[in-house]
Amino acid sequence: MIPLPETRRVFTPFIIPSLIALPVAGFGLYALWPLLPLDLWRVIIALIALIAFAAGNAAYLVWLERKVCAHIQCRIGPKEVGPFGLLQPLADGIKLMTKQLIVPKGVDPLLFKVAPLLVLVPAVMSFVTIPFSETLVARNIDIGLLMIFAFASVNVMGLLLGGWGSANKYAVISAARAVSQNVAYEIPMLITVITMVMITHTLNLRDIVLQQSGNMFDWYVFRFSASPLLWMSFLIFFVCSLAETNRAPFDLGEAESELIAGFHTEYSGMGFGVFFMGEYANIVIGCGLTSILFLGGWQCPFGLWPGWWWFLAKIYFLIFCVMWIRWTYPRTTLWGLLNLSWKVLIPLALINLLLTGGWLKFWPMLMGAQ
Repeated sequence: MIPLPETRRVFTPFIIPSLIALPVAGFGLYALWPLLPLDLWRVIIALIALIAFAAGNAAYLVWLERKVCAHIQCRIGPKEVGPFGLLQPLADGIKLMTKQLIVPKGVDPLLFKVAPLLVLVPAVMSFVTIPFSETLVARNIDIGLLMIFAFASVNVMGLLLGGWGSANKYAVISAARAVSQNVAYEIPMLITVITMVMITHTLNLRDIVLQQSGNMFDWYVFRFSASPLLWMSFLIFFVCSLAETNRAPFDLGEAESELIAGFHTEYSGMGFGVFFMGEYANIVIGCGLTSILFLGGWQCPFGLWPGWWWFLAKIYFLIFCVMWIRWTYPRTTLWGLLNLSWKVLIPLALINLLLTGGWLKFWPMLMGAQ
């Protein structure tokens, strides 16, 4: 535990500006309320809610992951702080916020401080266009799918700058691994997305979910009339989302046994915490996109009472699968990781794209349609 004077020294630069800024921001929002368009207010309120969701989600996904890994390894997991250890994330958050933010000697201060934000901010912005239900979406954007991948490309820059700015050889090696991994797995993922756009004829995420209205056999993963290879698209997309979020068995960028902690080796306190929040936010986005594209989004499997609760249930089921895979399979090698993408997933994604194109062109002719 750090001594009280040290705690006061760390918090003073944050507390005094906060005491001044919060009333000023509150008064500014109250004064501007009648002047700003309703849509802008909707986006501002949604952003505040999404930031709170991302922070709470990251905290309790850590608790859930510790519980899942403990049960897989015949242990109990967190149990001391609160019932079933439910207050452990709160204790961890306080611990991270009270730790000193150390900027090691020799690092590039600007890159070192900006890198965590480049990981977290694009992840939070991606939530803006994700529809939790037919009406619960911060901003329904016609090119929402494209927007999410644009923000996802910024995440790689955060990892690269975090490793490069740390002036640590292990962090630099980790950043190089993370970039090569992201480039390799973005290609089959984007080819799969192109396949889905050919089938759905839209980049609007809300419209894609509405096309899957009905029961579970109307979801694209089971809709063989749209393309008999959509199950393959689902598997390719899910594997790529695992690799894009640096999760085991593809966590070569954070391989503790080889690179200490990877690109965030030199980060302490909330610098490390922001990286963590960004990683879990990206997992939620990856599972949310998988649910929207293939599993009907907020649609009910039985065609009854669709809503945001089904969307969250599918997301957290996929997250449980991600954790299950992480704590079941060992970490692969770098060569195995890249070979899986370049020699297996990219050829499969291209074959899938060509066959789906042929199916969309010739199947209606065979069925007698124009």
